[in-house]
Amino acid sequence: MSNVCREIITLQLGHYSNFVGTHWWNLQDASLSYDPDTSLGEIQSDVLFREGQTLGGHVTHTPRLIAMDLKGSLRTLRQEGSLYDASEEASAVTWEGSLMMHEETPAEKNPFLEDLDRLDRGQTLAEGDLCSQPQRSVSLDVNSQLARLQKAYRLEGSVRVWSDFLRLHLHPRSISVIHQFNHDGEAHRLEAFGQGEALLQGPVLEQLEDKLHFFVEECDYLQGFQVLCDLANGFAGLGSKVTEMLQDSYGGRGILTWGLAPVSHPDSTPMRELYHQLNCTLGTVSMASHSSFFCPLTLRGGLGRRPSAPPAFPHLNYDPSLWYHSSSVLALALDALTLPYRLHRDSVPMWQMADSLAVSGRKVVAAYGAVPLPMMQGSSLPDALTACTEALPWKPLSACPEPDNGRLYGQWATLKGYEGQRLTSSLAPGTRPPTPLHSLNRGEDVLEYYIRTFYPSSPLALQLVSSPSKLTPPFPRIFTPSLGAQGFLQSQPPPRGSPAPVVSSAPVMTSLQSSTSLGSWLAEMHRGASTLDICRVAPSFLSQGPEMADYREALEELRLLSRCYRDDSMIHSSSEESDDY
Repeated sequence: MSNVCREIITLQLGHYSNFVGTHWWNLQDASLSYDPDTSLGEIQSDVLFREGQTLGGHVTHTPRLIAMDLKGSLRTLRQEGSLYDASEEASAVTWEGSLMMHEETPAEKNPFLEDLDRLDRGQTLAEGDLCSQPQRSVSLDVNSQLARLQKAYRLEGSVRVWSDFLRLHLHPRSISVIHQFNHDGEAHRLEAFGQGEALLQGPVLEQLEDKLHFFVEECDYLQGFQVLCDLANGFAGLGSKVTEMLQDSYGGRGILTWGLAPVSHPDSTPMRELYHQLNCTLGTVSMASHSSFFCPLTLRGGLGRRPSAPPAFPHLNYDPSLWYHSSSVLALALDALTLPYRLHRDSVPMWQMADSLAVSGRKVVAAYGAVPLPMMQGSSLPDALTACTEALPWKPLSACPEPDNGRLYGQWATLKGYEGQRLTSSLAPGTRPPTPLHSLNRGEDVLEYYIRTFYPSSPLALQLVSSPSKLTPPFPRIFTPSLGAQGFLQSQPPPRGSPAPVVSSAPVMTSLQSSTSLGSWLAEMHRGASTLDICRVAPSFLSQGPEMADYREALEELRLLSRCYRDDSMIHSSSEESDDY
């Protein structure tokens, strides 16, 4: 049963979630093999992709995906996509009445999208834009045309929406546009939790159910759903209702929910920042209760109105305020975080991974990542970890600090992308190991020993995968010149005046944790919301729901949730400290 494909359906709810999701799917597409003879790698792509066929007989592989966004969020992307020709179906409907034509100037495409159009039309790009690898036959997959595209793009000034850097084709049933609210402009914005909750009825509910049934019915061994949902706007309310529906309709399946929040929002105001805080609070409580686990994902220093600075990654040169950049960092981490349930061998079902972390009601977990993990080219894993003995190399990806002498209830650690590097030391016989790490004989033992020096008695699960994430265009060039093409540290910097190597892959180490730090984090979230006189400072927030009684009930649930993370020693703390939990 190890090679049974346990399918996953992905839902992306909201614009920033689609930013992260687009980068994440681009990474999956870059690693997808269309040749059946070479497709049995470490990662099982069929878990995420479905096979289909165009009217012309070409085999296609499209994501098992439902992406929801607002009116005006697609720009140049057709909602039904362009992979399957729907012209015959459309021509069957005729209209004999009068017609009025409205001509609209199409949105301008950036250079990346223009090159994709040329490839789709069978045109040839300049030789310098393509790698020397022979192009695979289009009969294997339409998307395989993109495998040779190696041109370096600078899209920072042209990316306005997520479809501006989408490199793969989507199924016609994947995209759902919510026409009641606008993506741009001041009018009809989806800003409040209650607005999102009220959406899941009528046409929006019917469309979602129709798309879910389509993808679910073709699955043989559906293991569950991964939900990427905006946390700071009205999509938090929609996500709460969607996860509740999934829990009611598909009980027993895994529901892993990732709450996404950008570092900053365009056109933000003090009132909107207040809305963001309230949406994050209500979304966290509600989606956690309806999911197998809930994990915030953000580079923001906190989910309140006065966050600290975003985390600084030593070997990244990224702009945290640029969605195109911040979403790429989170997607690269998410590629490693989601590995355990996407492997050919030793795969762990979603529900089992969730059960190991969400124990005793602790359904909120925190993510951390070393993006990239600093490894010297040609060195070993013991060498890399020995250089990080003072502190773990990863940074917070959930706005939650790591436990400081606190308790860790569970942890999943993943190392991805060490291909070509040694997992153990290669000391000559008789040589004394410089550290205990250098004396171990398995990569899993090396990583476990290292992590246990920080958390000696905490439950720990490990996953090591050599295959790297392939950083093909249009992944942004956010790495420092200290890295070589494979993402490993170079012993010598590039000569002055020489261009830095284009990083095509990178080693990443991530951790999912349930710890006492989350109790403090949730308690702080509770304090921030409960001290607000919401009827005075933001009366319009509750105008479309929830009711005041439901709002107070949610805050009480949040308070009780924070208490689930107390260490035994906290039970005997002072009454003043106990009130914080």
